[in-house]
Amino acid sequence: MIEVSFRTDPEGLIREFKVSGHAGYDEPGKDIVCAAVSAVVQTAVIGLTDVAGIRIKPVQRKGLAECRLPENLEEEQRKSADIILKTMMAGLQSIKLGYPSRISIRERKVD
Repeated sequence: MIEVSFRTDPEGLIREFKVSGHAGYDEPGKDIVCAAVSAVVQTAVIGLTDVAGIRIKPVQRKGLAECRLPENLEEEQRKSADIILKTMMAGLQSIKLGYPSRISIRERKVD
């Protein structure tokens, strides 16, 4: 199962995410659920760096993707990041609707 977790700040803005595991829908290289999740996550990372201009240091390796936003973002960057990450969350929730036993998504609020 793919496990996705989002951490949000007291204002409800997403500050970080972690995606780990494998869907197990098919063999590696043919797993459409893993491919869909990877595409959504990669697109969000590209959006944060190339579109919003946010300097992040994502961790990406087989079966794991993590990203934490820097603390010192300008207001416009914070808004852009939140839109990008909420769009990522919506995309992952859409995948979960089609494959509910292959992906879990949780959101945790932190101070």
